[in-house]
Amino acid sequence: MSSKVYFGSARQARLEASETLPAKLDLIIERLHLRERVKDELVAIKIHSGGGIGYSTIHPVFLRRVVSAIKEGGGQPFVTDVNWDVGDAQTRGYTVETLGCPIYPIAGPKDQYYYSHHRPYKNIQDWKVAGMIQDASFMVNFAHIKGHPSCGFGGAIKNLALGCMIGETRSAIHDTCHFEPYWFGELCPDMATRQKIRESCPHGALVDDRLHPGELHLHPEQCNQCMRCMKVAPAGSLNINRAIFDAFQEACAISASVTLSTFAPGKITYLSLATHMTPVCDCFGFTSMPILRDAGIFGSDDIIAIEQAVLDVTGQSPLIEENLPTSMEVHTREGHPFRWLHGPFKDPYTAVIFGEQLGMGTREYELEDVLPVEEHTFAATGFYIPAKQ
Repeated sequence: MSSKVYFGSARQARLEASETLPAKLDLIIERLHLRERVKDELVAIKIHSGGGIGYSTIHPVFLRRVVSAIKEGGGQPFVTDVNWDVGDAQTRGYTVETLGCPIYPIAGPKDQYYYSHHRPYKNIQDWKVAGMIQDASFMVNFAHIKGHPSCGFGGAIKNLALGCMIGETRSAIHDTCHFEPYWFGELCPDMATRQKIRESCPHGALVDDRLHPGELHLHPEQCNQCMRCMKVAPAGSLNINRAIFDAFQEACAISASVTLSTFAPGKITYLSLATHMTPVCDCFGFTSMPILRDAGIFGSDDIIAIEQAVLDVTGQSPLIEENLPTSMEVHTREGHPFRWLHGPFKDPYTAVIFGEQLGMGTREYELEDVLPVEEHTFAATGFYIPAKQ
């Protein structure tokens, strides 16, 4: 059975406020029956407030409308994110005055307020869910769509997987990429050859392992799987394979499912804003040029369906290659444009597939445009004068 995903396009037919994205968000909120669902609920609005000098995070105008709807429905809302980003969130426009509700560090000011959930996966035994999330009785997961250096794409799953865990668990999720060995130093004893392997990577993804002298360490975030290193490394000494990158995506799906398990059925809804989509996530603390055209805003009660829909819609946009940083390269031209940029092993659909396998939702969806863009023709009745002669 398919799930409903509501959509508001970034395009508009007329220069009227009623056709803008905030107005379309209002229509999505109505379709999701948010007001009717939050009476007497403590509602966490999970966002990524970004960091540093980032300016393309979710604008307070959108969040204020969600907060207002929750209050009108009799709920008690608060906005939340990781402690270090919340700490200076006011510099990016997030305050009690602009949002209409408090903004709290998700695991307390010292990132030590959490609930532990045992679910072994590779190097992870326990997943430490942030206390402010588990204490809430309802959640609005409001994601900002971006590229992501570890998995190609950041959306609703990543907003929970990394954003709702304490730092210890977030680090462990990243470390899953190193659980299975990929460097076999005994097959490359020559120091000069190891130096050539490091130098073959134009992105600095291969470095000396600081804990194990003579070994090589891969930074998956910088790696676009160009395989230049594999052409230099002796046979069998280095193995750059998809499993390295899939481990992070599967860990993200598991992490998100753990967070979802702390809420009763029907007590979570999802919003995703697909505008100003840059190569990497808001964690980087700055904003670069958009590399996909604005798509719009999405809403659903199914995390897998909304991710699938976002990827399908944004995947129709060509990569704006002239906006790419000159240090990045397009390595493949197959699949989603985020995959073009971050590499064939960082397929943004992977976490969605894992999530469906975990029973988090369905990839089958019905997309409902809440305000279809009216296409205008300029032919007048009767006598018509074209714009160009």
